[in-house]
Amino acid sequence: MSYQVSKMRLTLRRILQALFLALLFSFSTLAMLRTFAATSSRSATMMEHASAIKEEPPWIKTFVGFWPDRSLRSVFDEEGKEFTAPVVDDNAIEFERAISTTTSTTTTATSKPQTSLDDIFISVKTTKNFHATRLDVIIKTWFTLAREQTWFFTDSDDEEYSEKTHNHLINTGCSASHNRMALCCKMAVEFDTFLESDKRWFCHFDDDNYVNVPQLVRMLQKHDWTDDWYLGKPSIKAPLEILDREHMPQKISFWFATGGAGFCLSRSLGLKMKPLASGGKFISIGDKIRLPDDVTMGYIVEHLLSKQLTVVEEFHSHLEPMKFLKQSHLAEQITFSYSHYGPEMNVLSLNGFNNQIDPYRFLSLHCNLYPNFSFCPR
Repeated sequence: MSYQVSKMRLTLRRILQALFLALLFSFSTLAMLRTFAATSSRSATMMEHASAIKEEPPWIKTFVGFWPDRSLRSVFDEEGKEFTAPVVDDNAIEFERAISTTTSTTTTATSKPQTSLDDIFISVKTTKNFHATRLDVIIKTWFTLAREQTWFFTDSDDEEYSEKTHNHLINTGCSASHNRMALCCKMAVEFDTFLESDKRWFCHFDDDNYVNVPQLVRMLQKHDWTDDWYLGKPSIKAPLEILDREHMPQKISFWFATGGAGFCLSRSLGLKMKPLASGGKFISIGDKIRLPDDVTMGYIVEHLLSKQLTVVEEFHSHLEPMKFLKQSHLAEQITFSYSHYGPEMNVLSLNGFNNQIDPYRFLSLHCNLYPNFSFCPR
């Protein structure tokens, strides 16, 4: 009798062990299937957006770091070839501090994290016709200070400049013309690409801008990205007044930051704009008011969302006389530009390279700010 009881217990134990193993296998299989489904869904979403803009978006790119070693800096020689030069002067140390530190105040559990360079999505609008004449000086100067964060939005594939920018050249598929539809098309792709990233700030610039990257970071550190910020500088002395096409003959007025000087939007504001301007809606609004991209941006922010432009005087466009910017104050400014007025060039007035080598004065400006770069005069 005792033998039969022991045998029954042994059989029952084996049955329970088998049931336990079966349940364990079932739960493991279910977990693997859920993980695979989630990964497939995310991958499909990213590839769909990449196909729409004919370029891999920033969050699935392989970035090339600016400082692979803290004692080395990547720069370009006169032929555009990349090499490294030792960081030995105070300007390089100052720049690193500017983009990696916040303030002297210790961050507490209740305070919001300070902005760093990695929090900024920097877009540069360009066109294939200007790649050779405008991008080289940017790539050689300020792009080296924000290589991972800066993207060039153009209208054609270009293997040479895709390589020079470390695959940060995005073909928007927009027209190469300079009409309002083409400009709004590129801005729409810039804005959508920012929204798909995890960046806290969207800063747009043109291909005739020099961006003082450390000063850009310092300026953004003064503003909370969780609030609604539209930062830039108007090129007109009064709000723009246009006809309200839905309520003719009434008029509406609003400020806008000129794209020629650059402007920045906080992520909080960008998310509020998303229902109105994402997915190509930005182009539709621009077509409705029949105005270019920077004006359309101001219309959306100031008129449709009732958010005000905050003027940043340190932004400068080609519409301003560059020669009046004092050399002693250049390090405090954020953006610079240039333009032609007949035979006269509207450029910064500062010492440096001769005009044949540096007609736009960006090389001289960069060496004024960062004299340690290898191409700068000793």
